[in-house]
Amino acid sequence: MNQSNDLFERAQKIIPGGVNSPVRAFRSVGGTPFFTKRAEGAALYTADDRALVDFVCTWGPSIHGHNDPTIKQAISEALDSGTSFGTPNPYEVDMAERIVAMVPSVEKVRMVNSGTEATMSAIRLARGYTKRNKIIKFAGCYHGHVDSLLVQAGSGALTLGNPDSAGIPPSFAAETIVLPYNDLEALDQAFNEYGEELAAVIVEPYPANVGLIFPKDGYLEGMRNLCTQHGTVLIFDEVMTGFRVAAGGVQEKTGITPDLTALGKIIGGGLPVGAFGGKAEIMDFIAPLGPVYQAGTLSGNPLAMAAGIAALDKLTNENPYPQLQSFGEQIRDVLLGAAKEKGLPLQVPQTGSMFCMYFSDTPVTNYDEAVASETAHFKSIFHQALEKGVYLPPSPFETCFICSAHEGKAINLACDVLSEAIKSL
Repeated sequence: MNQSNDLFERAQKIIPGGVNSPVRAFRSVGGTPFFTKRAEGAALYTADDRALVDFVCTWGPSIHGHNDPTIKQAISEALDSGTSFGTPNPYEVDMAERIVAMVPSVEKVRMVNSGTEATMSAIRLARGYTKRNKIIKFAGCYHGHVDSLLVQAGSGALTLGNPDSAGIPPSFAAETIVLPYNDLEALDQAFNEYGEELAAVIVEPYPANVGLIFPKDGYLEGMRNLCTQHGTVLIFDEVMTGFRVAAGGVQEKTGITPDLTALGKIIGGGLPVGAFGGKAEIMDFIAPLGPVYQAGTLSGNPLAMAAGIAALDKLTNENPYPQLQSFGEQIRDVLLGAAKEKGLPLQVPQTGSMFCMYFSDTPVTNYDEAVASETAHFKSIFHQALEKGVYLPPSPFETCFICSAHEGKAINLACDVLSEAIKSL
């Protein structure tokens, strides 16, 4: 009996779609999802005892690999003292100090339980601080399933062909202006028309839920300048890129300092977590100091904080970034080489431990260009790779992630398998 198929049949009877997050259902690549019973290092082990080299890495958090011994020990030690207190605890202070030290824009930080909570709270704070209502987001940027932000979103919403989710009142969406990413002229026009009404601009500085897109030269600088001129809060959603592309995220790499930053994933060490932080002047508008209410029973949970502290300390002490960049370049070059040999138009945007594949003759710089790329090739590559023991994200519009545990056999196997899959197209 195929255990994963059996589990999926059972799950579909009691869980919508059989999954607790839509992209896991394999709808965009076809087939039946596998179920994982354990993970170690760079590998997932399925319910059917298959070992898979994993390039999803829990969708980003597992930068040190799965079941990392240091993180596991930190959780174990915290667990000895309890799972949740409902009071302040020392771990959350230690975590906040690390975030403030590592992320350039953050002077104060508030812990929450997910990236969605982080972006939702940052938007509410920006509106409360500016006393304005409208926000700007960018087509293809996904900021969690927040009502006012799930408009032309990426990730699972894009994959499922339903970027404007049902259940969101038109009046909510009316307060959200959606612009094309990398179009500074469109942003300038929006500010000319709505400048006095704009509470915030929220952006993934490297959009990573529609593949992986990089800003054109001067684009983020122009965005920063427009926000400053109009008194609009600039929010970087670095839930994906924070601590992954660099210790201080994209803002460290680019030198562009946002007013607020949303964080998550790595700072939980694999446990549920989120955070938002920024200028003290703005953050002090959050209750109990200010009029913007935000709260959470499990915010600053000691287990998640202990895991995240261990994950951040490993980044600081071991500095895996040069190695991760080397892995990323190795895979990128292999993919491009195979595509060139096959005569296929392939782009592989890559930075550090993040990369994706676009089969397109046109350089992909925004949402429209991403969704216009050819996706059948990716689906074929996905299934060929899975058959031969390499797991890619089950969507052509997700980013692949590399971890330090991919060193050696894992990265070499992936290069061989993916190269062969491209050449067989």
